[in-house]
Amino acid sequence: MTRRRSIAVAGVTASLIAWPLAAQAQQRLPVVGFVGITTPETSTRLLIAFREGLRSSGFSEGRNVTIEYRWAQSRLDRVPELAADLVGRNVTAIVACCGTPTVLRVKAATSTIPIVFHMGDDPVRVGVVESLNRPGGNITGVSFLTIVSGTKRLELLNALVPKATAVGLLVNPDNPGATTTMDDLRAAAATLGLKLHAVSANTARGIEEAFASMAQQHVGALFIAPDTLFRVQLAQIVALEARHAIPTMYATREFAEAGGLISYGADIIEAYRQVGAYAGRILKGTKPADLPVMQSTKFELVLNLKTAKSLGIAVPDKLLALAD
Repeated sequence: MTRRRSIAVAGVTASLIAWPLAAQAQQRLPVVGFVGITTPETSTRLLIAFREGLRSSGFSEGRNVTIEYRWAQSRLDRVPELAADLVGRNVTAIVACCGTPTVLRVKAATSTIPIVFHMGDDPVRVGVVESLNRPGGNITGVSFLTIVSGTKRLELLNALVPKATAVGLLVNPDNPGATTTMDDLRAAAATLGLKLHAVSANTARGIEEAFASMAQQHVGALFIAPDTLFRVQLAQIVALEARHAIPTMYATREFAEAGGLISYGADIIEAYRQVGAYAGRILKGTKPADLPVMQSTKFELVLNLKTAKSLGIAVPDKLLALAD
């Protein structure tokens, strides 16, 4: 055998050996399962922030980590099935986003695979973790406090629409935080001298009927309680606000960006970065029980001036100065 042929044969042999080794290395990449309640198209900015958080912990999708996405397509009833699929694939960790109902469903699917959550409720009160500092079990994450910041949102709504002495409150009775939200806002409304009309809805049809009811009661403004269903029905709710001409306060900026009047709440983009960073730390071997639940510290006020104009609302300079 000539020297050139020997080199060629050796090169082929090395390639044959390297190929299965590379394939095995690819197979050994950690896998993060990501459960989202809506669609990738409506979550683009959130996914970018999540991947940025992963990179801050040293992980880049496709290079040293694989992400398996599962989207519920705005159907909460699909979450258990999606979570069970990821558990069956024995993923390294699961990220559960978009609210308490989603988190509780994913938590019920596994007690061993690490879970990183993203929710607006108090995770201790709804039974997701044992405590904020020592979560316990296989779950930790980020709470962006949309429930407990409700009093501040009511104050801002009152400042924007001071003539509205009767305020409607739309809650989902199936949400674990519904009772807390109503109790807190009734107390806050009494302090502000407002009359609160609470209306419940847990379906798209119920939301339609709730708006009609509040219009009949001539409420001067409306407060939308944070809830996964309401986020899913964002387009419907913003359209109903315009149809009934009811100035409405929301918990997240996506509503104001879609045409709602005003929102106040945690910076969700930053919260997703934190979720990604926590997922990365877990991939490095940290146990969820040893990672305290993070709480959002950055809040943002968003005003839709076009909607304000259509509703005949003159936005006070003080609110304009505060708005993001």
